[in-house]
Amino acid sequence: QVQLLEAGGGAVQPGGSLRLSCAASPFTYSVYCMAWFRQVPGREREGVAAIFRTSSNSFYTDSVKGRFTISQDNAKNTIYLQMNSLKSEDTAMYYCAALTYPRSGSWSDPAFFTHWGQGTQVTVSS
Repeated sequence: QVQLLEAGGGAVQPGGSLRLSCAASPFTYSVYCMAWFRQVPGREREGVAAIFRTSSNSFYTDSVKGRFTISQDNAKNTIYLQMNSLKSEDTAMYYCAALTYPRSGSWSDPAFFTHWGQGTQVTVSS
């Protein structure tokens, strides 16, 4: 069973930056794809970015392109989300997600993933 541990959330002013991390354990567990989702109360969970372990191909939702960067450190079984030029609309609970085997589907669909972290809050406010 894969466990995902997120870190790095917090409060920041508009225009600021934050870096989220998500470590998958146990280390020996192979992950096929990992992603970041976000959710605000009353709205559906939204795919923010995803990265595929072997190819390192990454994908982003349009609203974060050019501002957010997803990366991975396979030696640490960890992914990161560097968030720059943060806006108030980026405020949400951010969740890490993992898929441990290849399957068909869309990275932006929460149902694509099999494991979830507990979430870390990101608040962008002046």
